[in-house]
Amino acid sequence: MSKYDLIVIGSGPGGYVAAIRASQLGMKVAVVEKAELGGVCLNWGCIPTKALLKSANVFEYIKHAKDYGIDVKDASADFNGIIKRSRDVAAGMSKGVQFLLKKNKIEQLTGFGKLKRGGKVEVTGADGKKTDYEAKHIIIATGGRSRELPNLKIDGKKIIGYREAMVLEKQPKKLLVVGSGAIGVEFAYFYNSIGTEVTIVEFMPRIVPVEDEEVSKALEKSFKKAGMTIHTSSEVTAVDTKGSDCVATVKTPGGEIKIEADVVLSAVGVTTNLEGIGLEEVGVKTDKGKIIVDDFYKTNVPGVYAIGDVVKGQALAHVASAEGIICVEKIAGHHPEPLNYNNIPGCTYCSPEIASVGYTEEAAKKAGYEIKVGKFPFTASGKAKAAGAPDGFVKVIFDAKYGEWLGAHFIGANVTEMIAEVVTARKLETTGHEIIKAVHPHPTMSEAVMEAAAAAYGEVIHL
Repeated sequence: MSKYDLIVIGSGPGGYVAAIRASQLGMKVAVVEKAELGGVCLNWGCIPTKALLKSANVFEYIKHAKDYGIDVKDASADFNGIIKRSRDVAAGMSKGVQFLLKKNKIEQLTGFGKLKRGGKVEVTGADGKKTDYEAKHIIIATGGRSRELPNLKIDGKKIIGYREAMVLEKQPKKLLVVGSGAIGVEFAYFYNSIGTEVTIVEFMPRIVPVEDEEVSKALEKSFKKAGMTIHTSSEVTAVDTKGSDCVATVKTPGGEIKIEADVVLSAVGVTTNLEGIGLEEVGVKTDKGKIIVDDFYKTNVPGVYAIGDVVKGQALAHVASAEGIICVEKIAGHHPEPLNYNNIPGCTYCSPEIASVGYTEEAAKKAGYEIKVGKFPFTASGKAKAAGAPDGFVKVIFDAKYGEWLGAHFIGANVTEMIAEVVTARKLETTGHEIIKAVHPHPTMSEAVMEAAAAAYGEVIHL
């Protein structure tokens, strides 16, 4: 039987990162993967969706080329070409992970991994053959998949999840998106931008409900301006798929309505992949579909750990990666800090983009803080105006007593590239006054962060 210091079950951004860090720390490591290396993120999530969104973004530039003094005639979106580019990008990234594993001398065990007692992992190959492997430490990083609602069962053709939305054979004329979290609004933007008629149904009172209320309102305004129909405080109670189209019954505040669509995209979140991996047999404790772990991702079973979507916390690729690094560094005898889940950036890549970290204004007040809030619109930004992207704003929230940076909420072009400044500043316990005095380059979108901080303290210059 092959023996390892560490076996990681799952090769997503949690699993492969944990494996590589463990190898760097001198461990003999193996990764178990039943599908593509890189997991959902590289193959069916973060990366291919960004490729789709970039194509949409380029097409929008072309459609509005006249605004920049450029004439473009007869441009059209090649749906199959866009899909192919997305899949090619994903395939390239997956090969990149394969290279990294090989470079770091990590063995790849292809098949379905299952925990067994005594520090063993059983791997079932595609041919059904079962092989046992032994390790001092085992990390579960099996990720998640589309969550299904009882009245919205995914059939892969008319009612689809995010996977099918990336590889449809033809562009739908009408698309109904159920759920307006990051997945829902990104696909809504993509399909709307290439000419599909898009309707969004959201159960909560506003779209992107985890974001600051002002951000939600701004995105809804932008989406409606782009021609999308949005129903908030609404629920899809049934979908009739018997005919050539789908007919959804939607309960809205104004009464029950029917919505016709070629395809219904269920984007109501993710659920964990915990079935059949041996948790019950080994005795690993779970709660509400999540594995219970401590601050360093140890389960109640010695030698077994869990990271990523399968544990409590934000279901984000960068969270899984951070958890994996902390976990293996602790195993190696280092002294990593526990992850601060209140300083995790969230990014949504529709247009305009959304990026946020820390407390919303409402949450900061509920937490008992006396706050200072600053806001700077991109209409006042020279770079944003020059780029033809004046929509959106930067909003910052500080503790009035000590100047602690409590939160930041951005909506606009390229703001997902700007939020790291806030994450780093909050990690370093930077105050609002220090941000105001830190010289930002001109002209840039990032100046808006400094200006918003100045606005919070009544010192804003360009507003």
